[in-house]
Amino acid sequence: MKTTQEEEQEEILVVKQTKIIEKVVNNEENIFHPHTLTVLVVVLGLMFYAATRSNYENTEESIRLGILAAIVCFVLIGMVHFPDGPFVRPSKPVWRAALSLSVLYQLFLVFLLFLNKDDARQFMKYYDPELGVVLPERSYAEACDLSWDNIKNQMDLFVVAHTLGWFGKALILRDYWFCWIISIAFELCEYSLQHQLNNFAECWWDHWILDVLLCNWLGIHIGMKFCQYFSCKVTDKEYSWVGFRQIKSLRGKAKRAVQQFTPKEWTRYEWKTTSSPKNYFGTVLLLIIFLQCELNCFYLKSLLWIPPEHPLNTYRLILLFFFALPGAREVYQYISDNSTKRLGAHAWLLIFNIMTETLICLKFSENEFHESAPVVVKVGWSTAFIILFIIFPLWRFVISPAKKTEAAIKIEEIKKSN
Repeated sequence: MKTTQEEEQEEILVVKQTKIIEKVVNNEENIFHPHTLTVLVVVLGLMFYAATRSNYENTEESIRLGILAAIVCFVLIGMVHFPDGPFVRPSKPVWRAALSLSVLYQLFLVFLLFLNKDDARQFMKYYDPELGVVLPERSYAEACDLSWDNIKNQMDLFVVAHTLGWFGKALILRDYWFCWIISIAFELCEYSLQHQLNNFAECWWDHWILDVLLCNWLGIHIGMKFCQYFSCKVTDKEYSWVGFRQIKSLRGKAKRAVQQFTPKEWTRYEWKTTSSPKNYFGTVLLLIIFLQCELNCFYLKSLLWIPPEHPLNTYRLILLFFFALPGAREVYQYISDNSTKRLGAHAWLLIFNIMTETLICLKFSENEFHESAPVVVKVGWSTAFIILFIIFPLWRFVISPAKKTEAAIKIEEIKKSN
């Protein structure tokens, strides 16, 4: 039994910890609270300085500067006034900025959609005068003998980019099976569409050994290891409720600053595809949207005459990565949580971005691809869609639904009673 003195000491300790926590929370709220008036004054000052000091005689330079200033201004407005996303690290304004960029990207895509194909290609010259030129055709389906020389010839910078891409996709989806399904499905898409894009025509070992078993596996494996690390780190760590000002050493301050860029909490995605019709159709549609995003990358490059090594492709992928991180989290929340009645802003805009890209590809594809798809491709994908959207759902959820476990029944009873 505890003595009265020990109980009093414990109460004093709890009170002290509570005060420290409240102080730290208040500090964080002060740091990340949108200081609207301060931002307004600073932005107006910077705009006045930039507008009066810049006096370019070159009209193109003035237009570029004006567009850049408008983008920065819009992002700052979004950082102050846009709604918060699902993430709080490194700070909420960072993810509001990502949402702002998603809106700007959508506006750019809508503008591009209303141009004709030739004007859209020439419009790219405003960004880089070297664009707007027909791309040389390249096929990877030559010299397909499985030899070291042939494999070495295919090892270029895009192999590293391929691996990094799948590392990012693993961080977005946080599920081994989901990543592997998309990995294999995309290779099948390449097989199916090589009659339209020559760079989809690859050697068999390029598809399945270099891409799937090497690049994709390595990227997925490292990405999932990062997910496991963050999951364990967030779950098992002992929280230190000390703010920056209370840390005395420079090393401690540096460590606390680095921790600001790690997740405050980490959700392990359990998609549970076959647990309910909502989970199933939501996951399948997410799979299709993910594949469509991958295909858009190649079609946009081909139709707008953007070389594969051009920085614009990298910028698009980086933007979509930061759009997809909170977007996938909101999709997962919408699918798995029945109390969530609407899709989050990040996810909604991400889907809007990808489908608008698809509309651009469809519009600009007119009179570009004259060879029709082989019969085996049409039959194969038609069969796959019939199985995915009709046969399997009917069997799984209507004809032979899974029986609920006792634990699931008890959970539902508890929810109803509450």
